[in-house]
Amino acid sequence: MTLLISTDIADEIFTMPDCISALEKMYHDLAHNDAISGHRSDMVTETPHESGTYSLKMMGGVIPAFEVGAVRINSDILGYPESKGKKRRVKIPAAPGDRWVGLVLLFSIRTGEPLAIFPDGIVQRMRVAGTSGLGIKYMAREDAKTVALIGAGWQAGAQVLAAATVRKIERFKVYSPTTEKCEMFCKEWEQKSGIEVRPEISPESAIKNADIVLCATNSMAPVFFKEWLEPGMHVGCIRQGEIDPAAISAVDTLALHDHATLSADRVLSTQSIELREGKKPSPNDTVLNQLADVPALKDIISGKAAGRLQYVDKTMFLNYQGLGIQFAAAGWALYQKAKELGCGHEMPTEWFTQNVVS
Repeated sequence: MTLLISTDIADEIFTMPDCISALEKMYHDLAHNDAISGHRSDMVTETPHESGTYSLKMMGGVIPAFEVGAVRINSDILGYPESKGKKRRVKIPAAPGDRWVGLVLLFSIRTGEPLAIFPDGIVQRMRVAGTSGLGIKYMAREDAKTVALIGAGWQAGAQVLAAATVRKIERFKVYSPTTEKCEMFCKEWEQKSGIEVRPEISPESAIKNADIVLCATNSMAPVFFKEWLEPGMHVGCIRQGEIDPAAISAVDTLALHDHATLSADRVLSTQSIELREGKKPSPNDTVLNQLADVPALKDIISGKAAGRLQYVDKTMFLNYQGLGIQFAAAGWALYQKAKELGCGHEMPTEWFTQNVVS
């Protein structure tokens, strides 16, 4: 039987420790060439929708140790609104019922059969935060207790869970330019985490004296700057461009998610998009040059590179772009938990297989 796992079930049963544990094993295997992360492809074109562009995104990976492979597919309408002078990238819920479209297909590498199908939203959020959590585990000070969180949206909440999973956090200080949203976020996550989560009036007040800084925004412009760095601080981000290049240059130890994610070659677009945008999106050239020789997260987790050398070192993890293999790892962990708890809707595997050679 093939298991259909809904968003509600995934949200209820999938925990951050489950996610981080599976990701950590996956990165270790990836470092030793015992797992494969496939190439990502983004196909961008005009859309009849009244605003934005259309993006069809595909990525995948295989983890022999878990006996699974996975493919993630997103069908998105993208918009680029401005908020307080900063351009943001947002996914527009244009599907019927004001919903988004993203699916993960989890396969057995023993039989080839589809093991599970589920929307990608919860796993997407958890794997992003779980990766940030691994950055903290291997790069932040062991005694880190205070976290500054820049952002109060969907992704930011999972960052709270990830940080609290790998360190004994005593306080989160949160800044968002929308005061009411920030206050609501703090109340919600203080209740969920059992840890003090308080709003701040500025990014500077949130970051001052923080042991860890996590940027979790949808901003396309920097939200963290060099002058805010402090000795012993660890800084993480989830989006390219959130951290000013000067701050990236100023840290003692820098780590990247994966070098393959830096290339803009994964983005294919129609002529109309290329003419409108001027060129394919790519990181700042200066940043690209300085990232070419920095270790990837897998190198630090496997011990091939050091995450922190001294207590006072300033460290930074650039969690740029996702890897398809993350959905194999997190999807495997979710599938195992669903099977253990008897959750999900079983469907005949014959619906998804065939008696003719493809």
